[in-house]
Amino acid sequence: MAPQFTWFKRLLARGGKPNRRMPAIPAGHRVYAIGDIHGRADLLAQLHRQIQGDAANAPEGFKKTIIHLGDYVDRGLDSMGVIDLLLTAPLDDFESICLKGNHEDTLIRFLEDPSLGPGWFAIGGDATVLSYGIRIPAGLTSTQYFEYAWKEFRTLVPQDHWEFLASLQLMHQIGDYVFVHAGIKPGVPLEQQDPEDLMWIRGEFLGSKLAHEKVVVHGHMLKSQPDIQANRIGIDTGAFATNVLTCIVLEGVTQRFLSTAPRPV
Repeated sequence: MAPQFTWFKRLLARGGKPNRRMPAIPAGHRVYAIGDIHGRADLLAQLHRQIQGDAANAPEGFKKTIIHLGDYVDRGLDSMGVIDLLLTAPLDDFESICLKGNHEDTLIRFLEDPSLGPGWFAIGGDATVLSYGIRIPAGLTSTQYFEYAWKEFRTLVPQDHWEFLASLQLMHQIGDYVFVHAGIKPGVPLEQQDPEDLMWIRGEFLGSKLAHEKVVVHGHMLKSQPDIQANRIGIDTGAFATNVLTCIVLEGVTQRFLSTAPRPV
C-alpha cells in the first residue's frame, strides 16, 4: 500500500499554495475508486480482496462506496471475467457504482454497426471477442470478418452482460469530488457536460489548471503512478500491461492508495 497523504501536503510539496479549502468526503463515508481494468479479472479480484481487508477497519456504521471508473473490456484477456466478477461478486455492505468508459462506448457502437469493427479491434476489441469464446474463421473478407464477429458476439454475450453495459453511469459525485472515466470539459458546469467528453476527453482536460467545481477523479490516461494535481487525480496505471491496478481511497480530507503488486502475467 502506498503511504497516506493529503491533497494539501501534495500541493505544498510541489511548491503550490492552496487557493481553496481541501476537498473532502462527507463525514462517516469512505470511498474507493478503481481505475481502468481492461480485461484483468485476476487483478480486479485481488484488489477487491485488498479493499475488503482495508474496509474492515472502518468504524461501525460507516458508509462505504466503491466506484469503478470504466474500461472493463478490451486489451486484457478476460473482459468477460471482469463483467462476471462485477455482476456476481459485489463487495458486501458497499454501495457499488460502475461508470462507462470509452471502450464500453466503442463496444456498444460496434453492436449497432459492425462496420466499426476495425476501429474497435484496433484498440483491443479483438481480445474482448476472444474472451467470449468467439473464433473467427480464416479466409473471410474484411467485411465478412467483422460481420461474423458481430453476429457471434450478439449471440454469445449473456443477457445480464448486456444489461450491465446498458446500466453504466457517466458521472458520480460525492462531497467535493466528481468521478468520471476520462475527464470533463474545463469551464463547463458539471450538469452540462457532454457524454463524449466524460468518456473520451484528453488534452484539453489534462492540461487545464482551472479550479473545477469539484476535484475530478478519472482514468483513461495511462501513467506509471497516480497523477495527482490540484484539480484532478488520474488513477489509470495500465493494469493490462503493468499488472498494477490502482484504487484511490478517500475519507474526510485524506487521500491514499491501494494497488496490486506487480508480478508476471
